[in-house]
Amino acid sequence: MRDLGRIRPRIAVLATLATLLAGAAACGGDGDKKDDAAGGPVTLTVDVFGEFGYDQLYKQYEASHPGVTIKQRKVSTLDDYKPRIQQWIATGSGAGDVVALEEGILATYMQQKSKFLNLFDYGGKALESNFLPWKWQMGVTADGKQLVGLGTDIGPLGMCYRKDLFAKAGLPTDRDEVSKLWPTWDAFFQTGQKFQAKESKTKWLDGPSAILRTTVLQESGKGAGYSYFDKNNNLVFDTNPAIKTAFDTSLKFEQAKLTGDMQIFTPPWQTALKRDTFATVPCPSWMLGGISEFSGDYGKGKWDVASVPGGSGYWGGSWLAVPKQTKHPKEAAELAKFLTSPQGQVGAFKDKDTFPSSTVAEKDPAVTGATSAYFNNAPTGKIFGDMAAQVKPVYLGPKNEDVRQAVENVLIAVGQGKIPADQAWAKAVDAAKKAAR
Repeated sequence: MRDLGRIRPRIAVLATLATLLAGAAACGGDGDKKDDAAGGPVTLTVDVFGEFGYDQLYKQYEASHPGVTIKQRKVSTLDDYKPRIQQWIATGSGAGDVVALEEGILATYMQQKSKFLNLFDYGGKALESNFLPWKWQMGVTADGKQLVGLGTDIGPLGMCYRKDLFAKAGLPTDRDEVSKLWPTWDAFFQTGQKFQAKESKTKWLDGPSAILRTTVLQESGKGAGYSYFDKNNNLVFDTNPAIKTAFDTSLKFEQAKLTGDMQIFTPPWQTALKRDTFATVPCPSWMLGGISEFSGDYGKGKWDVASVPGGSGYWGGSWLAVPKQTKHPKEAAELAKFLTSPQGQVGAFKDKDTFPSSTVAEKDPAVTGATSAYFNNAPTGKIFGDMAAQVKPVYLGPKNEDVRQAVENVLIAVGQGKIPADQAWAKAVDAAKKAAR
């Protein structure tokens, strides 16, 4: 059940949504492409991964647009999604009418702009003021002539922790006191050692994936503003000090066997959430939706949210784009505009804690005052809102996801005893170079 304190704001949001939808229905898109099914029933397919919080928004849109049916195709992980969309876009067939482009793969498809509608042709320019400037700009081509994608969420960071397991280990459980335990990653490591000494059957962290992604973006934001690739798309894995710092931090937890060597959203990770397998996981706001979905009744009230070590950062966030292969360009563009509108982003946040990239939505009382009943009534609006204000965007090259996955595999292999820790960096550098080819 959703917190009763959040039902009243939802009524206002729904009323605003109704007004927005009525306007969208009346105005339509301003593109010059003809829809194959103009005037007739239309089915729009939306391709996403993980949790976007769109289920209720789809219902509202269908109710306001008679004859429009929305079908969502969702996979759990970006790693599963990536090869599918790669094939669809490369072959010009099979993609949904609206597709999600996560930050790690966005650069790849910005280089393939001809495969997507220019949303400037469908009224996109008027929407610029809705978004954080950096989020808007990342969806626009370098020459400023094409709007490829409209921003969905951003992923300001927190740290999700099992309150009940902390109590068993004799650690503080109040989120403010927990936050004080780990101002730095070294302090987080030391706290993990104390926990592990008391609770040997439960790992401190789920795996190296989440901590690597978190620290790479934190350190890159503090430094040059890019991670594995510089802004000219040159691989700088072994020369960017931010990457070495993040890698060494993640490796430290693997060496100490403080992680369960899992990757987020994979079947083992999903199963582990219904057991006492791990006690913490770095949590961008959207992660809360995944934890609550896969942990279900077992985890309700056991999880809470504290601040993340390092005091800054984000992880994730996506854009919605419309492939040119759609048979319904105008309708697809209108749906993408609705889902990424301030009101749409508020609705998605209320459903799955996907924190808005819309400056208008971020200030909505339904966001700023949000709490999560599932996470012990944590003030998620304030926790993630405070972090969002500190976000420094990081450039990710077209091959970012290939490199990221290869390096995570090296860290997991260390934890499994397949690669000696003193060889890990060299192995990671080699894996990164191969993945970047």
